[in-house]
Amino acid sequence: MPRLQRKSFSTPDQVRNFTLGRIDVVNLDETTLGRYVWEPGWRWSKDVAPVVHTRSCENRHVGYVISGHLHVLMDDGTELDVVAGDAYEIPPGHDAWVIGDAAWDTVEFASARSFGVGPDADDERTLATILFTDIVDSTATLGRLGDMAWQRVLLEHNDRLRSELDRFRGREVVTTGDGFLALFDSAGRAVRCAAAMTEAVRPLGIEIRAGLHTGEITLVGGNARGVAVHAAARIAALAGPSEILVSGTTRDLLDGSGLRFGDRGLHELKGLDGQRPVYALERD
Repeated sequence: MPRLQRKSFSTPDQVRNFTLGRIDVVNLDETTLGRYVWEPGWRWSKDVAPVVHTRSCENRHVGYVISGHLHVLMDDGTELDVVAGDAYEIPPGHDAWVIGDAAWDTVEFASARSFGVGPDADDERTLATILFTDIVDSTATLGRLGDMAWQRVLLEHNDRLRSELDRFRGREVVTTGDGFLALFDSAGRAVRCAAAMTEAVRPLGIEIRAGLHTGEITLVGGNARGVAVHAAARIAALAGPSEILVSGTTRDLLDGSGLRFGDRGLHELKGLDGQRPVYALERD
């Protein structure tokens, strides 16, 4: 569902480097934006065609030019110059190159998800600690508060959780309506963030629960996929109000961290093979 959010191109979700240029990519749920910077001398047929293996560019481009000058040549012979201050649309089936001594700097709204990605490119895989949260008894709370009051609580809940994600350097992947899916490159920061989140929303009269697992994920269009994501979601579903549960994998990574955990036994996680140990964060 649409939501209020922001991303910075100074910390993009993905960077694609090319000869004489680069693309910084940010994902806003279903929308992917790219900032393209092509240096003087860049040409699609010379610098991108060897990567994508097509005769001409098959992407549709819609964007706004910050600076520079690009010349576009369509397969049918139609030509167009796109310069600083222009908004533009370029249909599939074209070549293009930078004119002059200045880099062509633009923000695009239509092609960033797939531009310059080769047919044999692997998905972006990475090791991460995955955090799922949701509000306990959200349906009952909605019924008790009413629509307008619930929306105010939900917006404040989102703001407070995002504040903690920023503080602990987590990466928000998606909001699930009344919760979050986030990624961390540190298991310790992920668990501490979850603990801070549970305390941050108490003054709102709600409680959240959290589940964490560490494993390899695939990033596709800004979304996290893979068995590890399912494991984290299943662990979160086991948690009670204000409880933070972690997998055995995440628990093992936290030896010596100063965090204490209680054994919650073995559990069969729906859709996953075998029984898996689950632990609960113990707090004073």
